Amino acid sequence: MEAYKKKVMIVVMMVLGIVMSGSNAQYSFCRMPKDGLKSCLASVSGDNPVDPTSDCCLAIAKADLQCFCRYKDSGLLSIYGVDPNKCMELPVKCKVVDSFHC
Repeated sequence: MEAYKKKVMIVVMMVLGIVMSGSNAQYSFCRMPKDGLKSCLASVSGDNPVDPTSDCCLAIAKADLQCFCRYKDSGLLSIYGVDPNKCMELPVKCKVVDSFHC
């Protein structure tokens, strides 16, 4: 039953993401605005991620870090080509916190 609830939540989040990306509204994920998410994408995806930009770090500084923990093992991030482990490294790389663990 727990696996079913998790799948339903993932589908709901995907639908919300699709709906919101089609509009001009500024949305957020874990309190990170759309522009902040985009600025961090190159740091958390692909085989050769780059160091986070200052824009990415500004967005990470405003983000709800514990919210990220809810998505780390959900599979939702990897659907978009994002490596959850690289996401968990951003707060430290951006010097927002000394260490970060879920």
